[in-house]
Amino acid sequence: MKTPKTVIGWTEYIDFPEWDIAAVRAKVDTGARTSALHVENLVELRRGRVRFDVVTGRKNRWRRQTVECAVLKWARVRSSTGVYKKRCFVTARIRVGEFEKEIEVSLVSREKMLFRMLLGRKALEHDFVVDVSHRAVVSKKPKRKTAPAGTARPSSKAAGPKRGAAAKKKKPARARS
Repeated sequence: MKTPKTVIGWTEYIDFPEWDIAAVRAKVDTGARTSALHVENLVELRRGRVRFDVVTGRKNRWRRQTVECAVLKWARVRSSTGVYKKRCFVTARIRVGEFEKEIEVSLVSREKMLFRMLLGRKALEHDFVVDVSHRAVVSKKPKRKTAPAGTARPSSKAAGPKRGAAAKKKKPARARS
């Protein structure tokens, strides 16, 4: 008898229990074959291992976790812009709601993207069905913690002069005739 598939939304919060990382905001992308995770400081080590920082917060860049693990493979991947690049793939155990699964993840810079992770077709197959009309069907939006002690986090007072929209002065209202 087949096990019923778990219905998930077009976005979910993904945990990496073996890496002690919780609630990475992911976009479920059935157009992408493989899954991708935003990392920084990727360093190739000896004996087929890598070390990298998983940046879990888009706005709070201080939210990161350093991970060291074995390399599954290096492969050429075509990005959404059509450019081929060599990427590092690792195996990771993920948790989506109550469901745990081991998947292949490519390590890449997604700095300019809204979602820190893409969950591709290979990670979804056999276990999930996507309900595109809902978000976070099986996962809950996490309550964010404050910056850990000793972590450099920019404060509003030390941020320097205001930039962008905050720095613009309001124009006087025009008189209507």
